[in-house]
Amino acid sequence: MKRNFIIRNIIIAVLIIAIIVGLTVYFVYKNGREYEVEKVSTYNYFVLKKDNLSGVIDRSGNTIIDATYDDVVIPNPEKALFVCYEGDNTKVLNEAKEEILTDYQNVEPIRLQNISSDLMYEKSVLKYEQDGKFGLIDFEGKKIANAEYEEISGLPYKEGELLVKKDGKFGVINIKGNKLVDIKYDQITVDGYYTPENNYKFAGYIISNTTDEGYRYGYINYDGKLLLEPEYNQLSRVIGISDDENAYIICAKNGQYGVMKNGEELIPNEYQSIEYDESNKLFTIEKSKKFGIANLDGNVIVPAEYSQIDITGIYLYAQNNQGITVYNTSGTQANIDTNVAILNTSNEKYKIRIDNSNGTKYGVINKEGEQVIEEKYNYIEYLFDNYFIASNDQAKLGVIDDHDNVKIELNNDALQKIEGTNVIQASTTADSMTKLYSKDMTELCAMTNANVEVKDNYIKISNDTETRYFDKDGKELKNTEVYPNNTLFAKKEGDKWGFADKNGNTVVEAKYDKVTEFNEYGFAGVRLDGKWGVVNSKGEEVLAPTYTLNEDTEPYFIGTYYRVQYGFGEVYYTDANNAQNQETTETIEPTTDEIVDTTVSE
Repeated sequence: MKRNFIIRNIIIAVLIIAIIVGLTVYFVYKNGREYEVEKVSTYNYFVLKKDNLSGVIDRSGNTIIDATYDDVVIPNPEKALFVCYEGDNTKVLNEAKEEILTDYQNVEPIRLQNISSDLMYEKSVLKYEQDGKFGLIDFEGKKIANAEYEEISGLPYKEGELLVKKDGKFGVINIKGNKLVDIKYDQITVDGYYTPENNYKFAGYIISNTTDEGYRYGYINYDGKLLLEPEYNQLSRVIGISDDENAYIICAKNGQYGVMKNGEELIPNEYQSIEYDESNKLFTIEKSKKFGIANLDGNVIVPAEYSQIDITGIYLYAQNNQGITVYNTSGTQANIDTNVAILNTSNEKYKIRIDNSNGTKYGVINKEGEQVIEEKYNYIEYLFDNYFIASNDQAKLGVIDDHDNVKIELNNDALQKIEGTNVIQASTTADSMTKLYSKDMTELCAMTNANVEVKDNYIKISNDTETRYFDKDGKELKNTEVYPNNTLFAKKEGDKWGFADKNGNTVVEAKYDKVTEFNEYGFAGVRLDGKWGVVNSKGEEVLAPTYTLNEDTEPYFIGTYYRVQYGFGEVYYTDANNAQNQETTETIEPTTDEIVDTTVSE
């Protein structure tokens, strides 16, 4: 049996995340541990780089801090506070280039851990140093925590919480300086529990101490309650169980695994391994190299007496030397061909049926078990309503309905529902064609060499000569609808581009090979003969086409500077003199609410 789940003694590295932009958010815990996490709604300042030196510009492209520093960090781009590094010296400046917070030594921002975003730092607090120890202050210089810590750093995944070290031991405080976890452990990590509604708010803490026999692990819940003393060899939370108030912990003691629920024994520590199956909410347990199944109540529903158990769809296939016995997820035997597997879908009306008796073929049955699509496809996946993605013998993809009618021809190399929309995207490699379809499978558009972007309330599909917009239900939009706050809009005349007002009257002559729409700062890119320049919202060319940039992305400008993305979402702006030195330019919105599914270990 293939085993994909590994009991870890460290946090499961599931990244996230970009920071959701909005108002200040208040996290209130049952024991009154309240703190605020600021959310940036407006970007006013940006890092400028010239000749490998750094400065600051504002949203109009004006230079606020000259690019004379080795590095500049803007912890909160809404606020005029700039941490400037020059050799071994650090100073904090305001928008008037005045040094501030001079009552404190070595003031620095606190880097967020495991965050991929252009907002990489705590946005309301800074750390300072005094006599070799560190404390906290806010942006106005008010002291939050005395300089009593040997280290202060961001706690992975949890913005607003800080890992601190004192007398060689670690604990957790929040940005108000309040203690969340006692400072008495050798290591502290976050358990990785995440929900889209609350992010990592209900994630707990895996604690550990060193003993003569190695590390021993324990667990503290999100509210600071010690549930498990640090006495286990290995420990991890089952993050696939979506339950904010109940933490299911797989833990090992002396090589024997068990499961605890909020500190209470659910499955005793008497197994060689325990795995969790998220789709059926079951544990596979192993004892003396034999396997069984336990449910979320801790009851063993299939005894640990099988050499192998595979969970496929809604059935459990248990094998021993007498053959294969099939169980349903309640633990009762099922009268089903062992060559057949049944998979649930998100629609209770349909189940996917897989027949492995003569090769692997997929079909669909209804909730009464009646065949609605025969097993003749290499793959079937439920899409929505009565539609399914299907693959034929040539591994080409299309869409069929529940009467086996082809709605999108099975001739695509890739096909998917665009997340968060009711639009289908299909593409073929041979002709580099991308097509969009509406929810009823009507073709919306076809475009070669297309780039598809999903924004807050629309979909943009474009190539070097064409740009089209659709809402998330597939209705085509005009650029005047997509950018209602703009006064000028891209307009194509013949094979050239310019700009027009809302009534379609030409304001900027159509003389460019390509243009972008105006961004929120009032600047648009214009390309001519392979070089990019900038036009402002009055239609004035503030920079003639000068930059030679990556042809695959549309540049983003503020004044005469263009944006470069590097690292894990960090950005800066630079000018024509540095254009040839940049390895990458990326188009990312300066305010992003997109969750990034990438693991970052720092």
